[in-house]
Amino acid sequence: MMKFLFMLIFMIPLCFMKNMFWMVQMLLMMMMFMFMNLMMMVWGFNNISYMFSCDILSFGLILLSIWICSLMIMASENLFKMKFYIKFFLFNIIFLLIMLYMTFSVMNLFMFYLFFEGSLIPTLMLIIGWGYQPERLQSGMYLLFYTLFASLPLLMGIFFIFNIYNCLMFYFLKFMSLDYVILYIVMIGAFLVKMPMYFVHLWLPKAHVEAPVSGSMILAGIMLKLGGYGLLRVLIFLQEVNLKLNYFWVIISLVGGFYISLKCFCQVDIKSLIAYSSVAHMSMVIGGIMIMNYWGFMGSYLLMIGHGLCSSGMFCLANINYERLHSRSFFINKGMMNFMPSMSLWWFLLMSSNMAAPPSLNLMGEISLLNSLLSWSWFLMLVLMMISFFSAGYSLYLYSYIQHGKFYTGLYSFYSGVSREYLLLMLHWFPLNMMIVKVDYFMIWI
Repeated sequence: MMKFLFMLIFMIPLCFMKNMFWMVQMLLMMMMFMFMNLMMMVWGFNNISYMFSCDILSFGLILLSIWICSLMIMASENLFKMKFYIKFFLFNIIFLLIMLYMTFSVMNLFMFYLFFEGSLIPTLMLIIGWGYQPERLQSGMYLLFYTLFASLPLLMGIFFIFNIYNCLMFYFLKFMSLDYVILYIVMIGAFLVKMPMYFVHLWLPKAHVEAPVSGSMILAGIMLKLGGYGLLRVLIFLQEVNLKLNYFWVIISLVGGFYISLKCFCQVDIKSLIAYSSVAHMSMVIGGIMIMNYWGFMGSYLLMIGHGLCSSGMFCLANINYERLHSRSFFINKGMMNFMPSMSLWWFLLMSSNMAAPPSLNLMGEISLLNSLLSWSWFLMLVLMMISFFSAGYSLYLYSYIQHGKFYTGLYSFYSGVSREYLLLMLHWFPLNMMIVKVDYFMIWI
């Protein structure tokens, strides 16, 4: 695991050299394929040491992080054209990737906390430095205060565990079982805000709407998954108390997911709708993790990977429209089928994945989550039906509103899709729909 960390660290000087924008991206792609060919054993942790290790849960999320970071560079060609602080931008992305890589691969709970919070800094830089509207400062503050307010208690909880066991290794903690309610609440609070759970989700739409395309991609693709990863790691040694209290989180997140799905129909901003749809999907993930059965853990992992690719691709599409029309409003982005017929195919493909149509990973994830939630309680049938139905509803609403109708007469300049954009969308869609062939790898990490 150390070799890839060193590769990333030695890529930092490249960011500050001339004309290295695409070189950094190519190196990230190369690193992705090298990492993919790691010999992953399917039982437990491997590549294990006191500091780093990798099980299939970490493996998939690290792979997703490297992939999304290389696509972020590809999506940000506009910055490269305008020469808008691109060296610092590249450095920011590499720094962010180092933080994410460390978060997913460290074995120590305190080190995990350190990098979990450290990944917030480059994200904040992306939003404040490269965002579009002046409100980005406010949304940056929202992001910072929501996440930091919840994560200080987590730090206290980690110290408390260290005080009891003199050990913070995930591998050893999984043999423990702690029955402290307050410890349980402080340990999972930070992850629920990061997910984000309904009631603490307000930072997400704000951050997404103000972020540049790269910021939105990393927020939707990886940042929301940090919460799920943390929950999956922490609940192992809090099982006893979780089984007493989990109904509370399941009810809040699922009913919240239903409300958020309705809220999606009220949006007039493309990015805002995609951000709210992320909250609706993550609500099912929280439900699956909290119930703590095999199907729930598998489904939440699958949906996290699937949603990371799908949501990131949709933000790319929103940005492609924004670069042409300089607006994200539904009323101005109309009749796009007349302008970019090929792009409407990509809108359709990614929207269908968003509503969990086959053969996307989202479908497999949602089937697993439905299985797990219904095995826990039949009463959830109604809410889950609503969430699934409305997720198809708002995806179709977004697609039909943007693609059909009479286009805005104020458009004065336009150029159709370029090959880079089609490649970018292909690189989101292809793994999302091809990984279902090897879905058995996702179902065995526990």
